Amino acid sequence: MRFSILGAGSWGTTFAKLLVENGHEVLLWARREELARRINTDHMNTEYLPDTNLPETLRATSKISDLENFSENFVIAVPMKYLHETLCKISRPPQIVLNLSKGIDSLLKTASAIVASRWPDASYLVLSGPCHAPEVANRLPTSVVIASENRSLANHLQSILSNEYFRVYTSEDVLGVEICGAVKNVIAIAAGILDGLGHWHNAKASLITRGLHEITRFGLALGCKSPLTFMGLAGMGDLIVTCTSIYSRNRYVGEMVGKGMNLQQVLSEMKMVAEGVHTVKPLLELANRLKLDMPISEKVYEVLFLNKRPYDAINELMKRPLKIENEFGQIG
Repeated sequence: MRFSILGAGSWGTTFAKLLVENGHEVLLWARREELARRINTDHMNTEYLPDTNLPETLRATSKISDLENFSENFVIAVPMKYLHETLCKISRPPQIVLNLSKGIDSLLKTASAIVASRWPDASYLVLSGPCHAPEVANRLPTSVVIASENRSLANHLQSILSNEYFRVYTSEDVLGVEICGAVKNVIAIAAGILDGLGHWHNAKASLITRGLHEITRFGLALGCKSPLTFMGLAGMGDLIVTCTSIYSRNRYVGEMVGKGMNLQQVLSEMKMVAEGVHTVKPLLELANRLKLDMPISEKVYEVLFLNKRPYDAINELMKRPLKIENEFGQIG
């Protein structure tokens, strides 16, 4: 198959490499001409994926119109805050859209809603799970899930993406997979704050567990199909790796904030986007509409944007009213 990939960051480039190694043709779009040129001439993306050699047959372009002429199968790998404006630059609707991006935009939309508003007739899939780009690029064993309402299309993509180091499972719970990918980044910031305060292992294990509960309640309140989605690769799997990995941008942001750095200073020193920073506000707006309490996410927002001290946020979480552990029907 042929694939046009929107976004030449670490994951977009890694996914392009995976597709080429699986025998597919790929055209990768980079915002900057210089980055596209280096991918084409040096066969490397040293800015986002250093020390990784890319296939010589992988081609890149800085002209988004080239993607339309190359393929009707699009892969989305741009940060959520740029997704709508990026799609508006494409004049011809694709047939298939495979989304790799994770988050909720400022208009409270997931990627599937944004794509549907722009290309209502396109077949949409989302791929998510514990899949940090450097490990996939180095061919380390990785398992993910691909979700679509079109079961036969999901099965087809499953077969052409899977190989000896990349294993793909299927799901029909598109919204559930998207919500997992969005909210886990917010929880990972909280996990990073604990790391910055001194690697509190008991607290971090509790945070991950209660964070998964928070993600699940939120997803079910939004109408996701199955609670089992949150126990799987897109939920528990991605949450664990994002809260613990050295590659996690969201965990890193939290760690630096926990060590006393200002959020804007942390972000100014990063090349890549930490999606949880941009997701937490629309996440809480949606939760408020649902009359749903999101205590961990609320404290992340207060620490990041209202200058609340992490110790105060933790103290407030620990002093909340006592509850039954897994009462999903209970609000709060």
